[in-house]
Amino acid sequence: KSYIKKYINIEKLENNLTQKRYEHSLGVAKTAFFLGEIYNVSSKKIIVASMLHDCAKDINNEEFLKYSNKIKLSKLEKENKQLAHAKIGAYIAKKIYNITDNNILAAISFHTTARPNMSTLEKIIYISDFIEEGRGESKLLRKLRKLAPKDLDTTLFFILKSSLKFLEKNKRVIDSNTQKAYDYYSHRKEGIK
Repeated sequence: KSYIKKYINIEKLENNLTQKRYEHSLGVAKTAFFLGEIYNVSSKKIIVASMLHDCAKDINNEEFLKYSNKIKLSKLEKENKQLAHAKIGAYIAKKIYNITDNNILAAISFHTTARPNMSTLEKIIYISDFIEEGRGESKLLRKLRKLAPKDLDTTLFFILKSSLKFLEKNKRVIDSNTQKAYDYYSHRKEGIK
């Protein structure tokens, strides 16, 4: 906690997140920090992006509408708080937590949908959000936790594949960035099953 305090106002963040969400953010930070060491990504960027990735997840509907009018959101995002919280989170990170690093802001913006050609930081935050310990145990999660330290792109591909399958099965609308990211990483990884 004291390490995190060096980089962001932890008290402000704790006041704006539920306890469960805060613990999830800590779990993402722990996982991302581990991956950041392997892939040589700045620990400061890892901590800031991890801790702020869900900073808009618990906003109320009034705040959601207020922020939705201040930033550019797709029609789908305007109708879906679950999708929009990532871009709103990047806006809050910039305006309230004074984060100016575009790579950190992109990692927050795309931690839900992913996108083609992500930076290493973006990949780490996206993956860590999916595989952190608080997500529980499953065959897929165990596989991804072993794979992530060896190959980010393949891990990313499997998460995208799983997410698309889930969205299709539950008849949910698929964000175009998710589909584009899946297509991009499936072409980059030949022979993936």
